[in-house]
This record gives sequence, C-alpha cells and structure tokens, in this order.
Amino acid sequence: MIRTHEDVTAAVLAAMERTSDPRLREIMGALVRHLHAFVREVRLTEPEFRRATEILNDIGRMKTDTHNEMVLMAGSLGVSALVCLLNNGGGRAETSQNLLGPFWRMNAPHVPDGGSILRSDTPGAALFVNARIVDREGRPVAGAEVDVWQASPDGQYENQDPRQADFNLRGKLATDADGRFRFRTVRPAGYPIPTDGVVGRMLAAQGRHANRPAHLHVLAFKPGFKTLISQVYADDDPGLESDPQFGVTTALTARFERHDAPHPDATDAGVPWYSLDFTFTMEPGEAALPQAPIR
Repeated sequence: MIRTHEDVTAAVLAAMERTSDPRLREIMGALVRHLHAFVREVRLTEPEFRRATEILNDIGRMKTDTHNEMVLMAGSLGVSALVCLLNNGGGRAETSQNLLGPFWRMNAPHVPDGGSILRSDTPGAALFVNARIVDREGRPVAGAEVDVWQASPDGQYENQDPRQADFNLRGKLATDADGRFRFRTVRPAGYPIPTDGVVGRMLAAQGRHANRPAHLHVLAFKPGFKTLISQVYADDDPGLESDPQFGVTTALTARFERHDAPHPDATDAGVPWYSLDFTFTMEPGEAALPQAPIR
C-alpha cells in the first residue's frame, strides 16, 4: 500500500525488477530513480506536470514525413551529442562520429566519383570535396558506401524547400582503393533549426539562438565497421561555440579553403571557389543503418 511519496518510488522500482530482459530492467530502474529524483528536486507542481505531458504530446503530433521534433529536441538538450561521445572513440573527443540530425533520407541517387550532388539550380560558391576514410590504424577503407547531404546556401534542406529538386544536395558514393571519395557541391551556410514548435519555444524562453554552423553530413556503411555518422563544420563559422544542437567538436572542424584563381579543371566553377580535404576514421563494429528520421 502507498502511504508516502517515498513509497511510490519503492513500489515502481519493485515493479521494474520483474522485467525479464536484464538490460531493459537496468534502464527502466535507472529511469525511475532519476525521474522521481528530478520531480522531488524541482518540486514539480500539478499544473506543471499537466503542462509537461502536453509538451510531450505536442512533440509527438509534430512528427511528419519531413520533420522530426523529437530528434530536434534531443539535440537541443545535448542528449544526442552526449550519447554519441559516450559510445564512440572510447569516450574521447577525437571520434569521427557525430549527430545524424533530423534530415537524413534513404535511397539517395548514386553519384560517380567526382560528380555533382546538385540536381537543381542552386546559387552559391562551388565546393570540391576530397575526403578519405581510414580505419583506426590509418589503413584505407575501400568499397564503403557513403551518403552525403547538406542544406543549401539559403539554409534549407531539399525536403523543406519546394524550389529544390527531389534529392538536391544529396548523393551516394563509394570509396576507392585508397579510401577516397570526391564530389562537387556548393559551399553550405549556417541555418536556423525549425523554431515553429516545442524546440523553438524552449530556445526563446532560454534566450538561445537557433542557428547551426555551416556543415556537411556524411554517413558511411561497410560490413565489419560500425556505421560512420558524421558532420564536418566550417572552421570560420561564427556560431561554432554556440551550436544549438551541441554537435561541434574540434575533431570535426575543418577549413573550407578559398581559391580566388580559376579552378584548373572546372572552368564553370567561377571565383571564388572552395575546397575541403578531410579524413574520417571508421571503427570496427556492426554495420547497421539507422532508421531514417524523414522519408
């Protein structure tokens, strides 16, 4: 029988102990202990509790084929970054793993080595990416399937912008014998995360801005390796220290090199154009694709 608030926690923990799966039992027990401790610490009132449940309902209602508010919230609370760093690189900051984000799509069109991921007219300075994937010992990872995607210089992914062609600024490549993959795009710009929902209200209440620094996304898959989920951030973006998703790490910050002379091979690139050279490290593990946040 329940007599005091302490009895509630004890009763729930006893119920959790009946969970047959040991890992689920561990997680649920810890969740109850921390959640009940949180309620006690902040002395949660009944109106605040009802409001909290409505906020969670609002997050669920905002899930669509093109938007995932829960993923956005997890990033905005630093949970996504924390899980990433705890589970990769031995807990060290120099891991190549990073946030998946809410905009990855399955089945991007294949792009030949050195090809363009532009599928509609997209104004912006040309960017030529020369990337490489190696293992922990620095050996090339050949034959990896690599997804790349990014926002336009206007700050929108193609699924957010009816002006862009389907799968614009998205592509699938393969690493060569030296672990390299190359593609042409336009230099990305920083952009605001969606603020028309629960996350936007939270950022406004906290006096936080919504602008992510400029970055490119990479996802690499090959049996025998843990699937690489990564981003590369422009080192000259003014928002590196205040990313609302807490995703920027020193290991994934790089120079998007500016060139003011014409490109030696791509005469249509114009000036200035940019280049990015970067090396990713894949760790041994299970090759499993994540569930795509959007369709």
